[in-house]
Amino acid sequence: MTLFSETVELPLWLVLLTGILALLAFIDRLFVPSVRWMLRRRVNEAIEELNTRLKLRISPFKLTKRQVLIERLTFDRKVLAAVDALAQEREVPRDVVLAEAEAYAREIVPAFNAYFYYRIGYWLARGVARLLYRVRLGFADDEGLAAVAPESTVVFVMNHRSNMDYVLVGYLAADRSTLSYAVGEWARIWPLQTLIRAMGAYFVRRNSRNPLYRRVLERYVFMATKNGVTQAIYPEGGLSRDGRLGAPKLGLFDYMVKRFDPRGEHDIVFVPVGINYDRVLEDRSLLLRLDPAATRRGVWHALRVTLGFVARHLWLMVIGRWHRFGYACVNFGSPISLRGWLAGNGEDLRGLPREARFARVEALATHLMGAVGAVVPVLPVPLVASVLLEAGEKGLSELELKAAVLRLMRALERTGAKVYLPRQDEDYAVTAGLRMLVERRLVRTGDGRLRVVPGEEAAVRYYANSIAHLLPQSVPA
Repeated sequence: MTLFSETVELPLWLVLLTGILALLAFIDRLFVPSVRWMLRRRVNEAIEELNTRLKLRISPFKLTKRQVLIERLTFDRKVLAAVDALAQEREVPRDVVLAEAEAYAREIVPAFNAYFYYRIGYWLARGVARLLYRVRLGFADDEGLAAVAPESTVVFVMNHRSNMDYVLVGYLAADRSTLSYAVGEWARIWPLQTLIRAMGAYFVRRNSRNPLYRRVLERYVFMATKNGVTQAIYPEGGLSRDGRLGAPKLGLFDYMVKRFDPRGEHDIVFVPVGINYDRVLEDRSLLLRLDPAATRRGVWHALRVTLGFVARHLWLMVIGRWHRFGYACVNFGSPISLRGWLAGNGEDLRGLPREARFARVEALATHLMGAVGAVVPVLPVPLVASVLLEAGEKGLSELELKAAVLRLMRALERTGAKVYLPRQDEDYAVTAGLRMLVERRLVRTGDGRLRVVPGEEAAVRYYANSIAHLLPQSVPA
């Protein structure tokens, strides 16, 4: 009995620590389940409310717990077949390759949070986009989008001008749907990757040759597409370096359509999205990559240039001389049904050999990029840039410039191009485009003539190239 009546002395810090741990255990058992239930209920109510407002409902697949999706992807039968084949090829234990597949699944699978998307992500996207640009929604085929069958999977297909594209389209599409972006490796840095995953994006290694990684990525894209996740992809695979619309990469397209059943109940509907800017923040860096003789700078140089750019514009804000970077405009084109496209070509991709299938996927991707190109907005800076480049060294007077730009506008409108006219004022559109180029010292005025500054032709051409595919062969005098 004396054994249990002896006094034991404990240090005060250990008593306090034990008490805190006991209190935390008590809270965890008594209060945390109730709080979790309450939060989950509020999130579900918010999602239901969002689904009543969105033109495209949030897919239940997107709301599945991330760990469940990772396990489902890791133990997918085709992923397991790839694991078995690779383990045999490498002569290593199967568990080693399976762990590698799981790591790829964790890298790819997003962690979508509806509250974060609409309460934080949307607020940030709107604030940043409207701070930097005069944001405009130029054209949207809302009737076509509303006519899409609810069980269809919608994929927004976009040209890639700037890293601002993610912010801009996410903001302008927020009343239509939540978008799941395919994001490159540039964003896989902490804490950016956590924020991007919470917005529903998934990461893609653009040039990976690893067959296991490609198989895991393929199966995730297939699962997301099959389960109705609204996605947004940039077929060009990267930012346009010269401003022109690039050729499409076929990987993601192939993953989406290779097992599509044209007689099934689920359709895949592609929505072409055209994006354009009066100023692309990365234009100088993109043009530099085109010059093989240019000195390749390191990360610290890029950081220093970026901080200098930010500091300079903050100072302009302080002294009241700062202006936004012109117009940023997005157009949403008419939906294109994969089932309808295949019916028009009388094909079922599932039965084709790989080479034949890729030929048809390339035809589909080219068709979609043509639709994207058709809805790229025509903005003031590209218009003025096109005319001044055409004028060459002789330049134009301001009156001649306005007349030439107006002629070009008319010619573009006749071809069906989407010309955005700020304030519905043609004269103001020319003035706004010219002012932007003059302020950036890309165009100079002298002896009453307007000319491209020598040495800046590439920068001016970069903006003209954004609408080059829309230009008619000849513009009436």
